[in-house]
Amino acid sequence: MDTPKVFESEYRFCLILWENEPVKSSKLVELCKEQLGWKPTTTYTVIKRLSERGVLKNEKTVVTSLVTKEQVQVAELNEMVEKTFEGSLPAFIAAFTKHQKISDAEIDAVQQMIDRFRKGESK
Repeated sequence: MDTPKVFESEYRFCLILWENEPVKSSKLVELCKEQLGWKPTTTYTVIKRLSERGVLKNEKTVVTSLVTKEQVQVAELNEMVEKTFEGSLPAFIAAFTKHQKISDAEIDAVQQMIDRFRKGESK
């Protein structure tokens, strides 16, 4: 199953959900008002929209996610690499590193990921 698309404002909502779930929808309304400046109707609309798209479920006013933060991030990154870099991971990395300062520790961490991948380890 493909991860449903989560747009930017919905992602900010999901960050609150992931931090607090399971959570009553009324509590989400309070949190979204405090953290995002949303009106109650906006929060309830987002809950309904994300529920319809399979991102979360709202049962008896208790809201829980059906997808993880990592799943949403991976789907977004895959879409961006496909759309912007024609699916080329090396092109993405070249563009990213051209304008980003990368520390030796970050380079080592990436190299360790590559080494694990080559050995067939997933993480």
